[in-house]
Amino acid sequence: MSSTGSVGSDVDIDLGALFASLRRNALFILVGALTLAALALLFCLAATPQFRAESRILIETRESIFTRPNGETAADRPVLDQEGVKSQVEVVTSTDLLKTVGDKLDLAGTDEFGRPGTLSRALISLGLREGPAQSSREDYMLRKMREHLQVYNVPDSRVIVVQFSSKDPALAAKVSNAIADEYIALQRAAKLESTGDATAWLQPEIADLSKRVKAAETKVANYRASADLLAGQGDTPIATQQLSEVSSELSRVRAGRSASEAKAESIRKALATGAPLDTVPDIVASGLMQRLRERQIQLNANIADLSTSLLDGHPRIRALRSQLADLNQQIRNEGRKILESFENEAETAKLRETELNRELNRTKAQAARAGDQTVELRALEREAAAQRELLETYLTRYREAASRTDRNYLPVDARVFSRADTPAQPYFPKTLPIVGATFLAGLLLLSIFILLRELFSGRAMRPVDNVQPPPADEIRMPAQMPAQVLAVSEAAGVLAQGNHDEKNVRRPKRSARASPSTEAVQQIYDSYTAIGDELPDNLHSVQRIASRLVELGVSRGLIVSPEGDDGSAASVRLTRELADRQLRAILIDMTGTGAISRAMLDGRTAAGITDLLASEKQFTDVIHSDHYSDAHVMPLGLCDPERAMRAIDRLPIILDALEAAYDLVIVECGPSNAEGVKRLYGSATQIILSVIDPEDNAVALSALDLQENGFEDVLILMGTEPEAPVPPAGEKKPRSRLVQ
Repeated sequence: MSSTGSVGSDVDIDLGALFASLRRNALFILVGALTLAALALLFCLAATPQFRAESRILIETRESIFTRPNGETAADRPVLDQEGVKSQVEVVTSTDLLKTVGDKLDLAGTDEFGRPGTLSRALISLGLREGPAQSSREDYMLRKMREHLQVYNVPDSRVIVVQFSSKDPALAAKVSNAIADEYIALQRAAKLESTGDATAWLQPEIADLSKRVKAAETKVANYRASADLLAGQGDTPIATQQLSEVSSELSRVRAGRSASEAKAESIRKALATGAPLDTVPDIVASGLMQRLRERQIQLNANIADLSTSLLDGHPRIRALRSQLADLNQQIRNEGRKILESFENEAETAKLRETELNRELNRTKAQAARAGDQTVELRALEREAAAQRELLETYLTRYREAASRTDRNYLPVDARVFSRADTPAQPYFPKTLPIVGATFLAGLLLLSIFILLRELFSGRAMRPVDNVQPPPADEIRMPAQMPAQVLAVSEAAGVLAQGNHDEKNVRRPKRSARASPSTEAVQQIYDSYTAIGDELPDNLHSVQRIASRLVELGVSRGLIVSPEGDDGSAASVRLTRELADRQLRAILIDMTGTGAISRAMLDGRTAAGITDLLASEKQFTDVIHSDHYSDAHVMPLGLCDPERAMRAIDRLPIILDALEAAYDLVIVECGPSNAEGVKRLYGSATQIILSVIDPEDNAVALSALDLQENGFEDVLILMGTEPEAPVPPAGEKKPRSRLVQ
């Protein structure tokens, strides 16, 4: 069996021997580490000290509410995002900016940035480095400045750090501050240039736009006059206003006519029925009728007073009654006059209504024509308004840009909030950290060297004995298969044979020419059975083959059955025999028909090796329990064999994984040949030839093929199909079973 972590290997790493080698070579490791530390100390003492100065720039909006352009809010001018800040870092390290700073500080005239050092001159003399003679001194200065310059953005902030190192601390601070100041000046110049460009662009645009605004407004006025679209109150065309007024007047006249007709009708009904006229509101409202009514009331009162002392025939009473009758007649006459006045009013209102209807129709036609013309007028007015608004915007921007340019006020969206001071301590070399890190690195590297030397020499290896494999439920297929794996022969099972009929996998017909002699076959059988220790009789039985596999320490058994399914049935009995001996055994069915695995599953077809190769199932889905023993079986499977063949390289990995979980893995290869078996052959593997009829031509040919390909230790398994067992009471008899 293979050891954990190294399938198929019989040695393991002896950790005790490895660490013992460290103890034996402790002095060598310590002296080597101290030597490296001493060299590091000499390097630190010989190295030129370098000083680093640092300036910090904050990216922020410098505009205030008093200087911000008209109508612009703080939200309209967002501060640069992280990508914008990183872009500003590139601006700080630009060639133009560094060249300007170098020229201002005359860095090309210094020994550090203008002339190569001792080591550089030595490399130049050897031709290993390009010297200033081949390139300009300015380019050399820029290259040296970039080597000593470090600009970066502080994470999660808008702060840009400018660091410059030099062997002169004052020069380091001066260059760092000069770079920050030049960046601010460069930003201001960029803003000034942008503002100047905007002013130069706006000036001709404003002149051209003024002409277009004037032309648009002239076009509006001319069209209004030609279309007679004079505006009235509220900038509404006069025709529309007239239509509204006529409509309102018509409504008022109609209401008056209706009121007059209603009043006349009420008075007419009162006169016709003889009802008192004082019940009609319009008659009561008349001043004359009120006076007549008062007189009527007075006469009635006088008659009532005199009737208490005089008889009805008295001349005075008769005179009062005569006056009352005349008064009633006057009231009725006055009512008729009021009726005639209302009728006249209604007639007049009707005539007025007719006239207003004619006027309304005429105004409607005029307003309709004015509406169509108003659409065109509104389009012209919108065009003129848009041109006018754009002109006003341009004028405002131009005045703002011109005033900023004249007053030289261009706030930059950045400021230097921390200027560099002259550093007092060098940042390089840090003697103690460098020496300490070198010492620790020397210890580590020398220890690794000793361990690798001990490992490759073989002294740290030890043999592995009785390594127990993990349980079957812990089998896991590797996520990535190795690229270099052994290919499996197309004749090594169902994957090569495809969907052949059972007739094609049966034993071939005998042929006198192809059949070897009986003596040759018997000699091959004798050579196979003579392997190993002396065994009792019936050397080819299932029990003796199982014992032989255990004695040889086999982990993988490859069974070749030249006679097809008849010979493959013995592999089922062998697997069950191994399981009865308390061994973890599994049978992998790679025959053409898959009949032997169905016999172990009561004729049921289940997922198997082809599904596992095609990555459609996992190990737990394709490993099944035998219904008549403790053995496991991996059936042929349900997947298309041609599709599974595309992943045939995974088969050796699958067998190795199963060997790590089982004591014995039996692979039934069917009528395979020696070439196919050879590609499945691994460490601790035994080949078994399953035979029913030794005189069969196919058996003889297969035995010769195995012997000619170097398989001298083949075991012969000769078994017959036993009687089918009777299932216990309550269990159903298997529908399809080849063997027990």
